Formats: sequence, C-alpha cells, structure tokens
Amino acid sequence: MERIFKRKLYDKLLTWKQNKKGKTALLVEGARRVGKSTIVEEFAKHEYKSYILIDFNKANKRIKDLFDDLNDLDYIFLTLQANYGVNLEPRKSVIIFDEVQKCPLARQAIKYLVADGRYDYIETGSLISIKKNTQGITIPSEEDRITMYPMDYEEFRWAMGDTATVPLLRTFYDKRLPLGAAFRTKMREFRLYMLVGGMPQAVNEYLYTKNLQKVDKVKRSIIKLYEDDFLKIDDTGRISKLFMSIPGQLSRASTRFVPYNAIGTVEEDKLLEFIKAMEDSKTVNMVYHCDDPNVGMLLTKDDSRYKIFTADTGLFVTLAFWDKDYTENVLYEKLLSDKLDVNLGYVYENVVAQLLATAGNNLFYYTFPKDDKHNYEVDFMLSRGNKVWPIEVKSSSHKTHASLDAFCDKYAKRVGERFLLYTKDLSHDEQTRLLPVPMAMFL
Repeated sequence: MERIFKRKLYDKLLTWKQNKKGKTALLVEGARRVGKSTIVEEFAKHEYKSYILIDFNKANKRIKDLFDDLNDLDYIFLTLQANYGVNLEPRKSVIIFDEVQKCPLARQAIKYLVADGRYDYIETGSLISIKKNTQGITIPSEEDRITMYPMDYEEFRWAMGDTATVPLLRTFYDKRLPLGAAFRTKMREFRLYMLVGGMPQAVNEYLYTKNLQKVDKVKRSIIKLYEDDFLKIDDTGRISKLFMSIPGQLSRASTRFVPYNAIGTVEEDKLLEFIKAMEDSKTVNMVYHCDDPNVGMLLTKDDSRYKIFTADTGLFVTLAFWDKDYTENVLYEKLLSDKLDVNLGYVYENVVAQLLATAGNNLFYYTFPKDDKHNYEVDFMLSRGNKVWPIEVKSSSHKTHASLDAFCDKYAKRVGERFLLYTKDLSHDEQTRLLPVPMAMFL
C-alpha cells in the first residue's frame, strides 16, 4: 500500500488557489514519480467540493477529442461529468489534467477554460517543455508554473515520523553552534536520506521493509522508466547514455561534463538539444560555469561548460553501482556507516546540488588556473544581496579549502560569507564557516 506523504508543495497549491481564484491554471512540472499526481489529487480532495482527474495516459480517444472543438464548453463539461460520475459546481470544483503533455490540445484549451471561469484547473506534466509535446499549439499565458522536486530532507524526516530534526538543525545553524553529542546520529540519518533518496516509491519501500536492497530495486525501476522516456525523444539512446554516465563523469573530478565520452561525436546543435531535453525532464540538476563571478551570474553563464547531477541522490547512488544486478546491502551499510573505501566526494556534491536546487537556487560553479596543469574550483556559488557566497564541498573531515581561499583572495570585494560543507560538526576557520553537509539546505 502506498502511503500519502506530507509535501511542502501542498501549501504552494493552497497559496495559488487563494490568490488566483481561478484567474490562472497551475501547471505542476517535475520528473516522473516525484509525486505530482498524488499531491494534486490529495489537494483536490481536501480543498474542493468535487474534482475530476483526467489521466491522459489512460484517457480514451473520446475524452481527448473533446478538446478538438471548444465552441461548446457546456457539452464538454457535461460529457466529463457523465464519464467520470462527478457533479461539478462552479467555483467549488477543480479539473485536473494529469500528464497533460499526452494531450497538447487540452493544454492549449486552458486559455478558454480559464476565461470561462466556472472551475479551477491544475495540470501535471513530465518532459513538458520538449518541443515535440508543444509544437503546433499555443502555450497558454493563463498558466502559472511550479516545479515539484523529489522529497527534500525535511519531507524525508517527516516520512520517518520525525518533525524535530530539521528545525533543530536550523537553530544550531542560526546560532552557529556545533551539534556536539548529537552530530554522529544526525549525520547517519542524513546518509540514510542520501541512500534512499526522495522518490516517494523508494521511501515507501524503505518504510515497509527497512531493506535497502529492495529499495534499490525500486530505484532501478524508476531509472529504467527514465531511460524509456528518453528513448521516446531520441531513439538512438544517446540521451539515456548521457544520463547513465553522470556518476562516472563526476568521479573523474573533471572541471566539466564531457558528453563525447558517453556518446561520441555529435553535432553541436544536436548535443544542445539532448542537454536541453535532460534539463527539461527535471531528472537532473544543471550547474553552469559562470565566467565572471558576480551578483548577476546569469549574465556570464557559459552554456558550453556545465556539470550534471541527478535530481535525486538516491537514484545517483544506484546509478553509481549500476554494473551490478542490484546494489548489495553490504555496500549500502558501508555507505550508511561512512566506511566505504572509495572517494565519495561526488555523492556529497550531488546531494548539495539537490538541496540547493530544491530551495530554489540557480546553480553555478567557477574554475580558474592554479598553475599550468591544475585549476582551482569553487563547487557552487550563490548570489545573496550584492555579494557572492562561494561553497566548497568535501566528503571528508579535512578542513583545508585551498580553492575557496584562492577564490576569496581573487574576488575579495565580491565575497560575502564563505562556506566549506563537509562531514564533520559545525565549526569555523578564520572567515570560513565549516558546516555539516545537511545544513546546505539553509544557505
């Protein structure tokens, strides 16, 4: 049985309903299996007198054909009510277009349905911005968009029955106090989040079985679903290969993602199309190189230099051990105990990217020459006020941060606070704040 998890998106749906009062539709975007349909239906059940959910993956041709001709909205609404056995009431009901990319004309119809004003409309979609799903239709301006991500760390702790941990971490962060005796337990709990991830199916499986091997099988089924989706966009399988290569690319500690290592030579326009498809799918978090670190980092974003992280770190861990039929529990237990004898820096970078992206940040990094053969690299940069916050990530207890120091020397007037995220307790080192990785969510 699937649990219904508490999600922060619910409050955002409520804000939209209260503020817009039917003047716009709401499109909930996100990768497949992040829980879009579940949370939207829960919202409809509790916040409206009645609702109709049209799943365009399952809807028959007769339902889809309703949106070919919008001249008689009364007929459309009567047909929907008859087919779904639901009475709709003006301003008290909502119609949900689930997986709306499967019926582009329904999305185009939003303009007229919203103008009609009788009901509210919520859409959900995956790979929604891919050209093949929108060509030939007019994207409605009467459509607000919101992105749903995998469960963040606080939502994960809620699922574990723990409402205290994240507010406590926030207090220690704000007061700049070490966790002390509680630190080891809190880091182990966070590593569990890294292993299970935030996909509701995986979290549900963990709660029922407490078996990380079974959780891994669930994650593999989600990854295969993503592979199938990418094949529908590019049947040569090259997008799938790019996605599957993410852990390997990051483990090489390269200053950029090198797509040709995964798919060979490809035309530049085609490569940009592949990368855009991955980005639009919401299955990855893109981190672009900023050529001139300053408050307006988008102005000097380099579209040709980027790193790619998976949107869910639990899926990342499974991808990293994809060469096995399943990721043995012994590997998971060693990861959980922080005893696996490999450099896991890239796993921690992935979870930091996830925490920062989920909090609404655009992600950038920066490299500059150290000598003829080596570079300094700042893993992430955030724009805060009129300053830049540089971040270095380490998977160890080492407190050295040469790249961070060099960056802060080079751009002293632009730097606000500076952070080292690592696997030990909160501390400080001259001007640098040393934070345990989970506190990245508060930056």
